[in-house]
Amino acid sequence: MKILDGKLLAKNLNNELSKKILSYNKEYGRRPHLLVILVGDNPASQVYVKNKEKKAAEVGIKSTVIRLSKNVSENNLLKVIDEANANISVDSILVQLPLPNHINSNKVIDRISIEKDVDGFNSKNIGLLALGRPKVIPCTPLGCYKMLESILDLEGKKVIILGRSNIVGKPLSFLLTNKNATVTLAHSKSKNLQSLCLSSDIIIAAIGKPNFVKKEWVKENAVIIDVGINVIEDKNGLRKIVGDVDYEDVIKKVSFISPVPGGVGPMTIHCLLSNTFLLTKN
Repeated sequence: MKILDGKLLAKNLNNELSKKILSYNKEYGRRPHLLVILVGDNPASQVYVKNKEKKAAEVGIKSTVIRLSKNVSENNLLKVIDEANANISVDSILVQLPLPNHINSNKVIDRISIEKDVDGFNSKNIGLLALGRPKVIPCTPLGCYKMLESILDLEGKKVIILGRSNIVGKPLSFLLTNKNATVTLAHSKSKNLQSLCLSSDIIIAAIGKPNFVKKEWVKENAVIIDVGINVIEDKNGLRKIVGDVDYEDVIKKVSFISPVPGGVGPMTIHCLLSNTFLLTKN
């Protein structure tokens, strides 16, 4: 069994990226510029944004955060996005999700210019990904793909993705299909989940249910990518973060598994940075 160390892989990839950004800066006299729009005071979102700022600085990307009140009107948020779209010094735009309930997230995401849509969530970008000619690939699916690519050839592999969210499951199913894997996209209404998992070479869990996947679901030497981040209380009443896969239960059966934390998370941030550089060059 080998641990798919997302932290180490992201560190190596970020080192390569920072060299590319340095030579870009020398040639053009400017750094890539990422603009993050944060609405409200969701504690998890604050942590994510702080983390993105720190990592951007490490690789030489300039990042600006616009903080808006949780009561900001949808119209005012759209105006901020319009200004960022028009600002030639901004290369990539990210609106931190989730947004407050009174704001239509789809409308907001589609307002970001597809030339600056660093998350790749704009419906045009998702459509291009589905057609196999993406401009930008969403960060978490791309992070999962880069982890898999670092250990195996995906062609012909049977993959099951648990969870069909617009952020992970669906775009990841398009991406892996484009790479010639045979993909099953399963969800809460799927029948015979256990047998679908047992016949898969690769299981990608992204359903938001702590320790959901057990060893009875996993075939010998399968590869597991765990996208889940769940906070639970252990026997002593202490809070801890676990994935959607019961790590201790499956560990002896698998050939590779990504840990939580330290797996997909750091790779997602790496892909945000590499997408920023890609958009800057374009």
